[in-house]
Amino acid sequence: MGQTNRRTSAWPALAVVLAVSFSALQPAVAADSLASEREQLAALTRQLDLLDRLAEHAANTSPQARARYHFDYARLRADLKRVRAGLQDYLVPQRAQPRDPVPLAGDYVRRDRADDEEPSP
Repeated sequence: MGQTNRRTSAWPALAVVLAVSFSALQPAVAADSLASEREQLAALTRQLDLLDRLAEHAANTSPQARARYHFDYARLRADLKRVRAGLQDYLVPQRAQPRDPVPLAGDYVRRDRADDEEPSP
């Protein structure tokens, strides 16, 4: 009966040892997670740069014929620039408090005004 009491009294000590060892590991895991997030966001920034170059190329090679609908590359590139700036602000913060985000335009299809107007009688 004396041995049973010793075994049960060892459990709280074992729990404390495990808790201390796990708490010591948590900052290392958090640091790895933060580094992984930074790597992913840096990769996302590079992909946004690629998208911007592709959009610029597509805008320069798109047909110049006057069409009723066309893709608004300038607006897309402005939104890409805004997203890239937000990522850069997060990766290299200049101040402690986050800024209010500016909403993206999001609508990239435009109709020419001349096509919208009704012909005069």
